[in-house]
Amino acid sequence: MKKQLLVLLLFLSPFAMLAQRTANIALSGGVVNYIGDLANEKIFPFSSANTGAAITLRNFLNNPKKTHNQFPSFDMQLRLSWHRLQYDETTPIGGKKGKELRNYLRGIGFRNDVFGTEADFTYNIYINRYAPLSKPRFSIFLSGGVGVFYGKPKADLFRGSVDLANRYYVWNDGTIRDVAENSRGLGNIIEKDGVYETDLRTWMTEGQGYNKEVHSTQPYSNWNIAFPLGGGIRYSYSKLITISAEFNYYLFMTDYLDDVSGRYATYDELHRSFPDATQFELAKYISDPTGQGTDGTIGPATSPRGNPGMKDSFSYISLEFAYKFTWKGKGIYGQGSN
Repeated sequence: MKKQLLVLLLFLSPFAMLAQRTANIALSGGVVNYIGDLANEKIFPFSSANTGAAITLRNFLNNPKKTHNQFPSFDMQLRLSWHRLQYDETTPIGGKKGKELRNYLRGIGFRNDVFGTEADFTYNIYINRYAPLSKPRFSIFLSGGVGVFYGKPKADLFRGSVDLANRYYVWNDGTIRDVAENSRGLGNIIEKDGVYETDLRTWMTEGQGYNKEVHSTQPYSNWNIAFPLGGGIRYSYSKLITISAEFNYYLFMTDYLDDVSGRYATYDELHRSFPDATQFELAKYISDPTGQGTDGTIGPATSPRGNPGMKDSFSYISLEFAYKFTWKGKGIYGQGSN
């Protein structure tokens, strides 16, 4: 289904361009906020702010010479995008650190560079109609669509290679050190190196697929469907250049953009997936980085790891610059410039 949708989008885009005489190509950049199972804020994870970018083809269904509108009432756009989702529950925020943070003792973090393609339908509330003695300026719009996205959640859990000798130890005072917390306070304070070396999906952090014969939960897919919803305002700087401010909300059909959904893997599940002793200890650490999230069994106090009742999502606030290009010729194969 996902592959068929992707093929359909790629198939439609060149015909959409060839069959029309005008189109807008746009580049945008902005702020991405991940919204999922990880957060130290109670309402909105402002500390998850990161970057994103997109390239968009739109307004190819409009012929201004016939409609006399800068933008049609209903339009379609095709978009390729990149959004960086990231959160670390051990990072100080708002003057708080360590156990003062709501989820510090869970201490989970991730980064996911999400790449996608989407098709959106837009409705222009104010269509910016051309008039003989006026210059069209503003257009207000709403949009909604569907897209296919790929993203691989990773974590920064080691200084260097994936080796227990390189792991981080999270202390209650908010520091990251090179040894486990002890009563004498010994251990060097270190910083995470910022390299996201650990592919979380491969470590079965919530016990996925540890035994295909008796366990029904399969590892999640890095390919996912999402539904973007948004709106904004466009300003026609000139006949060729348009500037837009836009807000989009992407609702996904997965709860694993951050590798967190339901409960911690039990030690039995991890041992079945990783019978080698060293691999087993690595899997325990990667699933529960602070060692304070679970005792390896399923119970009311130790099993919750996320909220499986809420899918992951992210918001994207962007500023966009678009350029209108035109061509002329007979039929759909005509080329040239006006």
